[in-house]
Order: sequence, then C-alpha cells, then structure tokens
Amino acid sequence: MKITILKGDTMTNRKQHVIQMAHQLFIERGFQSTSIQDILEYSGISKGTFYNYFSSKNELLIALFKSLYESMESSRNELLIGQDPSNLDIFVKQIEYQMNTNKKNKLITLFEEVFVSTDEELKNFLKVGQMRMLNWVFHRFIELFGEEKRPYLLDSSIMFLGMLHHNVKYYSIANGASADIYPVVRYTVDRVVNIVNGASESDDQLNTPEQMNSWLPDAMRSEQDFQDKLYQTIQALKENLTPKQKHAKSIQLLDFVQDELLHSKKPRRFLIESVLLSIRHDETLAEETLETIDALVKGYFERVAEACEESKNG
Repeated sequence: MKITILKGDTMTNRKQHVIQMAHQLFIERGFQSTSIQDILEYSGISKGTFYNYFSSKNELLIALFKSLYESMESSRNELLIGQDPSNLDIFVKQIEYQMNTNKKNKLITLFEEVFVSTDEELKNFLKVGQMRMLNWVFHRFIELFGEEKRPYLLDSSIMFLGMLHHNVKYYSIANGASADIYPVVRYTVDRVVNIVNGASESDDQLNTPEQMNSWLPDAMRSEQDFQDKLYQTIQALKENLTPKQKHAKSIQLLDFVQDELLHSKKPRRFLIESVLLSIRHDETLAEETLETIDALVKGYFERVAEACEESKNG
C-alpha cells in the first residue's frame, strides 16, 4: 500500500522518508505491532540515524501526525482565499477535503489504535488535535452564521463534529469504504444549519464560548486571541463604511487583509502594510480602530520572526 505524504519545508528528505516508510508499516501492521527494528529495516537506515531524528517510536508517530496536519490545514485554508467566508459551499469543500485526506492516509485507523492504548503522551497529543479542530469549526461557524449567533456556536460545533463522525462511519458501512464522502458532508452541514437557527430562536445554550479558552493549550490560545481580535477589528471597520456602495474598494481591501493573515500559508507583510496605508485614505474609518489593526499586524509579524529565530537556534 503506497501512502504519500507531502514534504514539510523544515524536514530533510531522509527524515521525511523514514516517516513515510513508518506510516506504511503502521497501516499494514498496526502501530503497536511495528517495532523500531521493523522501521529500520523497511526504511534502510541505521539505529543511530533513527535516534538522531526521533527519541522514540511515539515521537515518530507525532511527527507523522504533525506533517499531515500541517499539510492538510494549509490546503484546507487555501480553499477559502478570495472566497466569501459565509458561503456554506466553501465550508463543505473544506470539510470534504479534510475527510478525504484522513481517509487517504488511513488516519482514523491510527487514531483508534492510539485511543485504546495506555500511552498518555500520544492520547494527549490527539486530544489537542481534537481541540484544534473544534476551535477551527467554531470560528468558521462565526464567519458562516454571524457574530450575533456566537453564544450557540460552540454547542453547534460539538454537535456537528459528533454527527459528522458517526454519519461517515455508518454511511461507509452501508455504502462501502470507497463511497463518495460529499453527500455525508453536505447532509451534515445542512442539518447543523437547522441546529444553529433552532438554538438561536429558543435561546438554548449548554456550553459558553468562553469555555473554549480553558480547553486550549497556551500557544493555541494566543493564536486564537489574535484571530478573534483581527476579525472583530475588521468587522468594526466595515460597520463604519456606510453606505456600502460608496466604500466597496475599502471593504474589498479589508477582506484581503483578513484573508492574507488568516488563510494564507505565508502572509506577505509588504502587501498587507501597503493595503492598510491605502485604506487610511478613507476618512470614514476611525483612527483608533486603524491603529488597533496596525498593532495587530505588527505583533503578528514580530511573533513570526521570533518563531523563526527559535527554530534556527533549536
């Protein structure tokens, strides 16, 4: 069975080769049944080379998951570039892409094996991944359904992911593992629209959105704080631009800044700063809010620079 993994920018070809070979063995034999010696023989490397890359088989599996996650998240976010974030069809495409990526790389099988194991390190890593996915869906729901429905969107996100998981499972049993995943995703997304509207109309809430912060690791929480502040600041700027017809260009530029910072793999600082300079010519926009977005952009690229420096030193 040939499993293809996209190469990460910071990994050497040889290290990526070991991850790819181990992935194939994990699928064919199972993670627990694959030994480090099996990986050495299958990938054609020495034990010393293996331990130069990974301290354990667990670390190798985590590197595999990270490689796939980063590639998948980047491609999933690129589907939104230049598109209306409130378009349900784009969200369906994003979820369909992720589910097909999971299926192609047999990730569900690996997830299930890890969750029934006693290895707390791996289980905690996957739990963080689940929180990351829940967090992403929650904030996509804000874009899809609007800020006014935020109080009901964490509950809706949890229900959506639960429905999606079980719908895929039983649809595959009924129609075969190779069945097209699109009808499942479309059906589940359409159902959650009714759930959101129903919860909003009845003002029913189980979990408050604020609880999300306590569930996220510190690094992810910081990233999400930035995204929230950016989204809210850009929405505030747009609300100042009335009537919309007279300020279509400024609205388009603000959408570009949001797209570039939230959905681009490598946001281009010179373009963002150039766009923000152009927006300042629109006298309708509040100076205080413009200063807020300038500070957010500056802070973002400072964190990127720090992360690059840490990566070099590490």
